[in-house]
Amino acid sequence: MSAIAERYRAVMRRIADAADMGGRDPREVTLVAVTKTVGVAEIRDAIAAGIIDMGENRAQEFVGKHGLFPDVNWHFIGSLQTNKVRDVVGRACLIHSVDSGHLLDAIDRRAAEKDVVQPVLLQVNVSGEASKHGLAPDDAEEVLRAAADMEHVAVRGLMTMAPFGRPEDVRWVFRECAALFARLCALRLNGIELTELSMGMTNDFEVAVEEGATIVRVGRAIFGR
Repeated sequence: MSAIAERYRAVMRRIADAADMGGRDPREVTLVAVTKTVGVAEIRDAIAAGIIDMGENRAQEFVGKHGLFPDVNWHFIGSLQTNKVRDVVGRACLIHSVDSGHLLDAIDRRAAEKDVVQPVLLQVNVSGEASKHGLAPDDAEEVLRAAADMEHVAVRGLMTMAPFGRPEDVRWVFRECAALFARLCALRLNGIELTELSMGMTNDFEVAVEEGATIVRVGRAIFGR
């Protein structure tokens, strides 16, 4: 068994334990292995270990890795500039990082040109950190309502990033994002089906799972860097 396979199994056990702590079914949680700075051989090892969902931060790397491994479910998880939308739309199974109505509109236009419906998440800056991208929580409803009128984007939920720190110290970020998610679900907007909460990375994914994450984005704990 490769080192990546061993680390992957360890992460899956930790997800299962966290789900149990939160009274949840671990099968509700998707692990996205983050491939930032990860090479082709390591991706092959990850696939051999059974990993089918992977995430990339940069559009150029995303396109290259998608081309090499088209059977992987590729998630785009980094900040997306409008001039890179054309590279990602139609290739990503899910774009996690829609942080403005302007970007959502650009994705909708490009998806229309490609005759596809692009699944996305709205990135919300729950912590309010200036260094973090994302919508202010109070703006999420307005953008979601705009999405309800778009034919070529499908908003599936929310994504957030917590400040770096002790997991217990950032639990509130995940809890508030889950509460916002519940409020948006309660709107029952026509054509909007919210199912996903992308929260938690290597440092804090267990707390995120306890608070309701359906997707965790883990790189270092799997690839060792």
